[in-house]
Amino acid sequence: MRIQYVLQEIGHGLRRNLTMVIAVIVSTAVALTMLGAGLLMLEQTKAMQGYWYGKVEVAVYMCNTNDVGHATNCTSVITAAESAAIYTKLHGTPYVENIIPESQAQAYQHYEQAYGSTALGQTATEQDMEQNFRVKLSDPSKFQVVQDSVGNMVGVASVVDEQQLLQPLFTFIHIAEYSAAGVAAVMLVLAFLLIFNTVRLSAFSRRRETGIMRLVGASNFYIQMPFLLEGAVAGLLGGALASGVLIAIKAFFIDGIVAPHLSSIQFIGWRPFVFIVPLLLVVGIMMSVAASVFTLRKYLRV
Repeated sequence: MRIQYVLQEIGHGLRRNLTMVIAVIVSTAVALTMLGAGLLMLEQTKAMQGYWYGKVEVAVYMCNTNDVGHATNCTSVITAAESAAIYTKLHGTPYVENIIPESQAQAYQHYEQAYGSTALGQTATEQDMEQNFRVKLSDPSKFQVVQDSVGNMVGVASVVDEQQLLQPLFTFIHIAEYSAAGVAAVMLVLAFLLIFNTVRLSAFSRRRETGIMRLVGASNFYIQMPFLLEGAVAGLLGGALASGVLIAIKAFFIDGIVAPHLSSIQFIGWRPFVFIVPLLLVVGIMMSVAASVFTLRKYLRV
């Protein structure tokens, strides 16, 4: 009978405050969606860093005719002896895992593949290209080791860390993460206040019943249980709605629209959802129950 009574009271409470309950569910869903989006962005950043840092190389460009008189170490076009000396020095440099020489002809071929149909591709010649070494590091963050090793050698025009080219992208993603976390925090506070107000209204509308229950000796826990479960149901539905939104965005927008057109980006799979979805459900329930407990303790003291 007690369980049946509690379930009946939950149903009555949800129907009496339907508008406020819907507002709680929606606000909780928005807050948890932003929280989930922030966590997914964090996973995406890790995936992209792991993917791109595995492909990052250091490029050691050597002097061509255009560099003579302009680059510090370029008094003449690179010679075979100077190139061999640079290669030998790179080979003995710590963290260097692999060295791939690229001639002017090969560099020009790659340039044409990238820019052949543009104005830049039509004006450049093979002599404009720089012979270079593509250096693969065991630790991509150790660019400075290569710079210190060969940066001042005769025949070296420049040493370029390709990791720095990707840094603006990762900076943007980190900003998006923090923005999502900030919005999520604000929305969680608003959802908490909505739950607080909803439970207070529900308790006020049933003050006669709760008063009678206190007179006949019902415990505070038994009186509070319907209100707590109402909040838990609203929080659970908000978490479920947020999870559904994130799953839909992943399935239809990311995988269906974005990923086919951005094959160069390594997008996260479904593995992060295994822990993010349960986390959102738990946070939704716990936040709602906490707000309900706080409200009811204050109410029962009156």
